[in-house]
Amino acid sequence: MRLPSKLQFVDANLKKAFEELANSSSQEKSLYRYLERAFADIEKNAFCGIQIPKRLIPKSYLKKYKIKDLWKYNLPNAWRLLYSIEHGEIYVLSILLEWMDHKEYERKFGY
Repeated sequence: MRLPSKLQFVDANLKKAFEELANSSSQEKSLYRYLERAFADIEKNAFCGIQIPKRLIPKSYLKKYKIKDLWKYNLPNAWRLLYSIEHGEIYVLSILLEWMDHKEYERKFGY
């Protein structure tokens, strides 16, 4: 299923962190470009990521963000972008939760 979506950052702090990547070191600028590409892919197809099984969603995400689902988009260099999808009658909203390196991802999900 291909459904275009509108992207939204979960909060102003995450949006600010993304904007700060654009003016940082070359490694962080690479992450900024990877995220831009991921955002474009998610806008074209909200379901382009990998859905995390509900039983594996960290309870902290369920409590903090009140999400019903969680999706993972694999970025280069073992970075991960996590987002949730909200459905409405005429829209799909992809809510960007956070990005992290693979080590932090494994720690958060208990792998």
